[in-house]
Amino acid sequence: MKTSEKGLALIKKYEGFYSKPYLDPVGIPTIGYGVIKYPNGKRVTMKDPAMTEKQASDMLAQLLEQTYEKDVNRLVKVALNQNQFDALVSFTYNLGGTNLGNSTLLRKINVNPCDPTIKAEFPRWNKAGGRVLAGLTRRRREEADLYFTANK
Repeated sequence: MKTSEKGLALIKKYEGFYSKPYLDPVGIPTIGYGVIKYPNGKRVTMKDPAMTEKQASDMLAQLLEQTYEKDVNRLVKVALNQNQFDALVSFTYNLGGTNLGNSTLLRKINVNPCDPTIKAEFPRWNKAGGRVLAGLTRRRREEADLYFTANK
């Protein structure tokens, strides 16, 4: 399964576009749409050159395809609809496949992807550097809402 335009828009909304490297809330050099490692595996540094929005969008698409969609497809053992997949790709892009893999969220999804208690698992992941961040709280709420939105 591939991330839809709706899923891509959600990721872009919460990551925001930054043409130049910046430090994220926990001090990690980041560029584009929340990229901390380029597709070639090299870490972003504060000395990296600026990029255009098109370059950042292309890089995000490449990273989703080569890493984050694969993580979700590998870890989730049940059939998902497009909205469920998109919500989990957004979650995994932000938190990484290891966190998804070790989460109660994933365990519940693999037992019953329609379990209503899954919705309460998303907001548990709203901290960075041990601090609750309002942006992460909003993102997790929107991911949970998308996860439970029926496909049309």
